[in-house]
Amino acid sequence: MTKEKQSSPQAKSSKTLAVVGLGYVGLPLCLLAEKKGYKVIGVDKDEGRVKLVRARQLPFTDERVARDLKKSRLEATTDFRRIKQASIIAICVPTPVFKDYRPDLGPVKAACRAIGAELKKGTLVILESTVNPGVSDQVVKPLLERYSRLKAGRDFYLSHCPERINPGDKNWHVGNIPRVIGSLDEAGLQKTLEFYRAILSAKIKPMKSLKEAEAVKIVENSFRDINIAFVNELAQSFENLGIDIVNVIDGAATKPFAFMPHYPGCGVGGHCIPVDPYYLIEFARQNGFYHDFLALARRINNSMPEFTCAKLTEALNERKIAAKGAKVAVLGLSYKGEVGDCRESPAFVVIKLLKKAGAKVAAFDPFVQERSTAKSLDEALQGAAAAVVVTAHSAFKELSPQKFLAAGVQVVIDGRNCLNKEKFLAAGVHYKGIGR
Repeated sequence: MTKEKQSSPQAKSSKTLAVVGLGYVGLPLCLLAEKKGYKVIGVDKDEGRVKLVRARQLPFTDERVARDLKKSRLEATTDFRRIKQASIIAICVPTPVFKDYRPDLGPVKAACRAIGAELKKGTLVILESTVNPGVSDQVVKPLLERYSRLKAGRDFYLSHCPERINPGDKNWHVGNIPRVIGSLDEAGLQKTLEFYRAILSAKIKPMKSLKEAEAVKIVENSFRDINIAFVNELAQSFENLGIDIVNVIDGAATKPFAFMPHYPGCGVGGHCIPVDPYYLIEFARQNGFYHDFLALARRINNSMPEFTCAKLTEALNERKIAAKGAKVAVLGLSYKGEVGDCRESPAFVVIKLLKKAGAKVAAFDPFVQERSTAKSLDEALQGAAAAVVVTAHSAFKELSPQKFLAAGVQVVIDGRNCLNKEKFLAAGVHYKGIGR
């Protein structure tokens, strides 16, 4: 047994993994595979990102990944020709949407063209980027075949293992989150299972096809989006009925089965929940079906920044303060607490709406200082008539009513229901939460 353990890393070191895309998904995968004995080449077209990784500086905020990067020997490059050295290639590029919410497969297509030009026989190509069912078969496979002049299933292997990552989570990380895998054929499936079993300490479920694996990730995030939309709609209803939605959800959560608590807020952000449902909506539409339910959930969640700003205007009016010309502190720019990820953050919609109403916005986020318009929390609050908490950073959750009052803030809109409602009301702050 001892000999087997000693020989395993040596066997793995003869394998080289190339990861295309050094963002929130690709970089943690690089570092994990390296720790498990693989030689890893990280490829990204962004020269600035590559320079940061080479300098062992993280292009985003994540304490665990930052620690691993400091100790890493990872090679980072913009030269796609380096992928010729790899026996396994993982595609970890973004899959955003256009302004009209149509899926933008541009990054995936560009990666496939670049990979195809360098692809050699026997290579395993794994798509980790989140896509709708059909993309691996109808987009990735044809592009790889066209640019490589090789045949998938005969000359190279093609699989899909949708990424699962939760930035800022101290318990769940790329190494211990269960995964699903779909492949073009059985041989590719077995090779992909071998790779992920070598690097993960988590359950791996083989799916029967590429489409099934693609559908898993879309369903996961659509499920969350729908449930968040449900409580966001309840929040708007309960506010009219004089019911505190948070207390109701906490009460419902005492049921030990058949209920999963979700909470309302000023908007849904991140690269998954507000994006992935559109991939399924559009794919289904092209195939003759329209997802009314998913589309409605998206409309409800997209409306929450406007609902939040309406609450602010209402509260200011109750204090006889005009929104036009008033200073408003926006606390938080990232989409979730304790991370610096601003992708699809509702904060920027809130800021746009406030400026449209004539307010003077001072935004501050301790994790996104380069995009903050105020240098500090004190600067953002000082002289503000109102404050809107958009991100539930611990630094904001710990704020006392006295902190706001001392700065002259009269109105606090708690967009994440993360402040103590009773304390703020008792202190004389004009407090409004979402559905409270």
